[in-house]
Amino acid sequence: MPFFQPDPQLAEQGQAILESAWQTFPWLSRTQLALTWLVYDPPFPVNTGGALSAEEFWRYPVRGFSYRGLEQIYPASVVKLFYLVACYEWRQQKMIAPTSELDRALRDMIVNSSNDATGYVMDVLTGTTSGPELPPGPFETWQSQRNIVNRYFQSLGWEELESINVNQKTWCDGPYGREQAFVGAERQNRNMLTTDATARLLHSIVGGVAVGSEPSQTMLSLMRRSLDSTHLAADPENQVTGFLGGGVPQSASVWSKAGLTSRVRHDAAYIESPNCYPYLLVVFTEGSQASQNEALLPFLSQQIAEAVPKCPT
Repeated sequence: MPFFQPDPQLAEQGQAILESAWQTFPWLSRTQLALTWLVYDPPFPVNTGGALSAEEFWRYPVRGFSYRGLEQIYPASVVKLFYLVACYEWRQQKMIAPTSELDRALRDMIVNSSNDATGYVMDVLTGTTSGPELPPGPFETWQSQRNIVNRYFQSLGWEELESINVNQKTWCDGPYGREQAFVGAERQNRNMLTTDATARLLHSIVGGVAVGSEPSQTMLSLMRRSLDSTHLAADPENQVTGFLGGGVPQSASVWSKAGLTSRVRHDAAYIESPNCYPYLLVVFTEGSQASQNEALLPFLSQQIAEAVPKCPT
């Protein structure tokens, strides 16, 4: 069973929105998109500063709709949310020490989506480094260390995480040496996520129960996106233009992490809009046309925003 309650009304609305997208973007096939949408009914259990205990939070029923939500898809930079949570868990367990340099890397990884920062974070998390190919014995040890993040997320026992893979760095040009050997000639060991898995992780952050209330608030602060037009114009890689934040009113508040390559365009966002119920939306799209198209995700986001229940006056 999913962590959310499949809701007939959201399913009807969600399916209609998808049909509208396929009609508006006829080049988009039905297998090039995956989506998970959650709506938080009052009393809203999210963005409360961790007022609810983890036990209470996970008992709270959340309505949702998912389309191909368990489909494994290369996540691009959305995977950085998983590395962010892992870092705060490591800190909580005193497996790593807090440093100003790690704080700088975490900020750059989420705020600016820096791949260099992500590489450093992965080195800190796993005790590994990139470099030339290794002999079989040391390489086996290296691979085991690199899978520590996978082992942590599997230990949570969330069924949505059973099929994910989060053991690779993110790259600009691509992996070399031991990194290339690790990902495989056919990229068979590349990172893989689903929209349901991503939604559950983001759900735990906005609920204040990812690692703990204070770490969740810190993580959420890094994900806050400005919708100010002047700011967006000054920063072409703002993770709003061409993504889910591009389809909501400027009066809304958006916390998100986008992912973009030549083959995918993704976003995972928690959104609060005036006079509306808060909601969470994760959309993954695949294919070169989807990657290059800056209208698709804002279109879906606007349609979802208009369908979200309004707060009673």
